[in-house]
Amino acid sequence: MRWSFIAFFDIQDMPAGAIRAFFVPGGDSILMGSGRVENETPRVSGHRAIALLGRRDEPTDAVEEYCRYLGEALRAHDFELELVRVAWLEAGWPLAMLDLERQAGAWRGCWVLVQYTALAWSERGFPLRFLRVLRILRQAGAQVAMVYHDVLPYHGNRTIDKLRRRAQTHAMSEALRSCDLGIFTVAISKIPWIGKKHTRAIFIPVGANLPEPETAWTLQRREANGLPTIGVFGVTGGPGGIWEIASISEALQIVAERLGKLRLIVMGRHSDTAEKALKNLMDKLPIEVSALGVLPGEEIVRHMASCDVLLFVRGGISSRRGSAIAGIACGLPVVALEGPETASPITEAGVVFADPKRQRGFGEALLKVLSDAEYRAALAKRSRRSQEKHFSWRAIAAKYAEELGPRRQA
Repeated sequence: MRWSFIAFFDIQDMPAGAIRAFFVPGGDSILMGSGRVENETPRVSGHRAIALLGRRDEPTDAVEEYCRYLGEALRAHDFELELVRVAWLEAGWPLAMLDLERQAGAWRGCWVLVQYTALAWSERGFPLRFLRVLRILRQAGAQVAMVYHDVLPYHGNRTIDKLRRRAQTHAMSEALRSCDLGIFTVAISKIPWIGKKHTRAIFIPVGANLPEPETAWTLQRREANGLPTIGVFGVTGGPGGIWEIASISEALQIVAERLGKLRLIVMGRHSDTAEKALKNLMDKLPIEVSALGVLPGEEIVRHMASCDVLLFVRGGISSRRGSAIAGIACGLPVVALEGPETASPITEAGVVFADPKRQRGFGEALLKVLSDAEYRAALAKRSRRSQEKHFSWRAIAAKYAEELGPRRQA
């Protein structure tokens, strides 16, 4: 699928380097200098919809990738999804809101899918000004669908954490109250703050931000004499990653004690910075460590295909954790922890839950998967079935189309 890039600059109003931009499927590249966009609405066929994003995440933006894959899949249902980013961080909130008002004037009657994470709309996780975005959209006559990529407020015991948690709960609750549709990436039953507001809330899991992950199903796994291979997709940066690195090392040590030589492939965010710590911790173990960093999607699929199992250590697994779903989409068994957001359809996939009460929980679960080929094959089959039924972009787009189509609008 081809995406056009439309950028517009307002030299007088915006600070140096500030850019307002969005992507449109299937058109030509356009560059505008005035900042006025009301007469530059792209021509689309079918149902027009807008995916509205906040601050871009670095080095990769999973929410933007989600919107791109969703937009491509929605074209089969006669939807054209445009990606629009609100540049509040670059331009400041006042100018960003003025720009949004100009654009929203052309969105009357269109669905606007507002992509929510707390940090997308606030530098420190206090997304209260985000509610102004929704007021502008409502005043413009748009149909607003909130897409909650964060569904629970952040944890923490400090006073600032409690204030942040209260602000996030208020913002999420008010957004649901004022929108036409709330789309949650976790089962509604797992979200305690919704309460009686659930009449306009639906559940649609996220998919893997990978191109054709099903191709991994048919690629060669490992040769008869090859090493058992464990994949890890993404490590948390900073202090949060210390526990994850220690958990990976401890788990592989348990497996190596029984099975001998192993291969560990670490991909995605912060995997390159975790490489030294992992190698130091496993220096005397018969384990080959490959830390590959951020890769193009096609390469991730290829490396996933060489793995026997995905180890997910970034908290409890759930239907909004795209890095875990990447393993399911590629047809892998997944070893993970159960968490407050864990529910069907994740539990229907080939997921083995480590015992959180046992220090050796991850290692024992990994060993069970790697030492039993028949069990591993059964888990892989469950992951493939779950991908087809729940996590493929085709299945996700069908649910969106059902909710956003003319029948719903009527």
